[in-house]
This record gives sequence, structure tokens and C-alpha cells, in this order.
Amino acid sequence: MVKILKLKNLLFAAAAVILVAVLSVSAYYTNAYAVYFGKTPRLVPIYSVETEEKKVSISFDCAWGVEHTDEILNALRVGNVKATWFMVEFWAEKYPDYVKKIDGAGHEIGTHSSTHSYMSKQNSEEIKLELSSSSEAIKSVTGKDVNLFRPPYGDYDDELIKTASEQGYYSIQWDCDSLDWKDLSASDIAMRVINSVKNGSIILMHNNGLHTAEAVPIILETLKNRGYTFVPIGELIYKDNYTIDGTGRQIQAK
Repeated sequence: MVKILKLKNLLFAAAAVILVAVLSVSAYYTNAYAVYFGKTPRLVPIYSVETEEKKVSISFDCAWGVEHTDEILNALRVGNVKATWFMVEFWAEKYPDYVKKIDGAGHEIGTHSSTHSYMSKQNSEEIKLELSSSSEAIKSVTGKDVNLFRPPYGDYDDELIKTASEQGYYSIQWDCDSLDWKDLSASDIAMRVINSVKNGSIILMHNNGLHTAEAVPIILETLKNRGYTFVPIGELIYKDNYTIDGTGRQIQAK
């Protein structure tokens, strides 16, 4: 009986060690899947990039208006920073001069869909149409192919990410949310970004936030003083041979 109790204790201790080991690993990765223990695999976009370099990307979603866009472009020019701009089709069609101006300044352009809908509610064919139509609207002005896509509202499901990938798009989210669309003050917007940025971060801003243009120079100067450099998202992310963890952090496969 004593031997049986000892054996049970040993088995219990071994099980506890295994459980701790499992819990310490949040996910393992394969391609763009984040595969959780005991859960169904889920496709996730790129929220940030694992890198030892102090480099980040700043991005602007374009869906409503242009009133503050010139001021943002000027701040980026003065700071010698190239950003990534995600444009909705109806915005690109309404403001082709700004599409041309942004492209002409050397910035990168991605699609933010055709209709700015909740695309997780769409089927594969509807998604393909959103992507192709919006990308063509941009290419008709710039002459350049589009391979970056940001889902409207940050809303996505497996079907959206899978379809976008099959169509040749990298789906991009963010890990640094400025919340500039809430019309926060310039200092509040800047501090939200500055306090949360890390190597490989993707910063979310909007081209027509009320105080976005005032916050951009603060962000650029402060992060540069801390040793960060800014690159477009297309230069930040890995294009192949990568995995994505459960937080959306893209990791170069070894």
C-alpha cells in the first residue's frame, strides 16, 4: 500500500510538471496559424515583427476626408520618414490627387478594402472583389501593385486572412494604437504611442484625426531620440519563411 501511494505521488508530481510546461507555452506556430493547445487553430494577421533592430513602422488609414493630410505629409517629410498608408477604394477615387501626392513622396500604399465593411461577414468571393477592386483603384493612379491589406475596424476571421493570403496580400494589424480617431489631444496621442512602442511595432494612426498631424512630429522626434528608425511596413515584415505567434507577432523561422 505504501509503495502504491508513493507511485501515485510520483505520477501526480510528474503530471504537475508537464502541466506547468504546457501552460508556459501559449502557442506553437505553423505558417500564419497560431495553434493553441486544446483549441482550434486560428489564422491571425501581422500585428508586429520580432526583431533585434530598433525599427518600427507608422501607418495611416485613409477613409474620411483629407483636411489634415498635407500637414502629416509635411511632418513626415521634415522627419525624413516613409510611412504606409492604407486607403479605402471610395477614398482613393474621391481624392486621386492625394493618392498621387502620397505615392510621389515615396510612401507605401496598401488597401483598406473597397467599402470599409466588416469583412468577417463576407464570403470568399465578396472578399476577393473588395481586395481586387480597391487595389485596382490605387494602381490606376500609382501604377504600382498592392500587396498589403488592413481589415476595416481590425475585424477579421480565418476566411478573410486565408483569402487575402491566397490573393497575394499580407494582412496587417497593429500593436500600437494611437486612438487618434477619438480626437485625443496631440500629447495624449503621442504618449500612447511612445509608451507602448517596441522593436518591430506597427503604429496605427489616421490621416484625418483632429490632432494627428500635431502628434506626428512629437512621436517621430521622441522615438528617434530613443534610437528607433522608421521604415514602411513592407520593409519591416518578413515576406516568407516566417511564423506568427498567438499575439500576432511575426517571427523569422530559423
